[in-house]
Amino acid sequence: MEFLQPRSLPEALAEKAERPEAVPIAGGTDVMVELNFDRRRPEVVLDLTRVPELGSWDRSEGGVRVGAGVTYTRMVAELADDLPGLAIAARTVGSPQIRNRGTIGGNLGSASPAGDCHPPLLAVGAEVEVASASAGTRRIPIDEFFTGPKESALAAGELICAVHAPAATGPQQFAKVGTRNAMVIAVCSFALALDPSRGRVGTGIGSAGPTPLQALEAEEFLQGELSSEELWESRGPLGAAAVARFGELVAAAARPIDDVRGTAGYRVHALGVLARRTLTWAWGQHRTGRS
Repeated sequence: MEFLQPRSLPEALAEKAERPEAVPIAGGTDVMVELNFDRRRPEVVLDLTRVPELGSWDRSEGGVRVGAGVTYTRMVAELADDLPGLAIAARTVGSPQIRNRGTIGGNLGSASPAGDCHPPLLAVGAEVEVASASAGTRRIPIDEFFTGPKESALAAGELICAVHAPAATGPQQFAKVGTRNAMVIAVCSFALALDPSRGRVGTGIGSAGPTPLQALEAEEFLQGELSSEELWESRGPLGAAAVARFGELVAAAARPIDDVRGTAGYRVHALGVLARRTLTWAWGQHRTGRS
């Protein structure tokens, strides 16, 4: 096995262009598991831990650019104000040791339907910044990034460089079902983002389809309810019927299967519960002025 250690992003892109089969590794929390269980034996590994451009994040023009090398621990500590849904999800990932090593770029690169970062990124309409030595940089809308189970829109020679997301203007929530809150792959998960400034509702479903999903009908329904009743401005109570209908539409958007972690029927039921619960939490935050 050949081990490459670039010291800059241009060098990393050049190495990837020369050896497109090279498997990127940063925290190693996914790749090393596959290696240890002999599920994967790459001929070339591209170590990105010494590429400084990937390890920073910054604010600009109402948005946040999060480098692919930013860890879950840093998301929790540093992004709770700008991307609260992502920070909540990051808090549920693995153990402290895993959160100290695992990165947002690695979570996206694995493209697992159960990735905890994926639902909150879908909910806010994030974009994935990728780059290659030959084609330069491009952004992929998050809802186009996942193409199948553990498959993504990354082209040969491309690396994930960052994630771009709008800074929160309202409450965001994330919840998942598992045998415990952390150190577990989600049976299913759900993220919700309320954006009062644009009258927008965003959703993200994890571990209940071949890719992470959005509940588009649920979003449209709730946006309509909040606008027609002028609840965005009045911050009045949201009726129980609307909360229940939102849960039904979220559950209907799932495309789950039976597996060792849960049945399809259970996932559908649980998503309805998570949707109602997160909406109740988020709307309560909006009513009290907390985001």
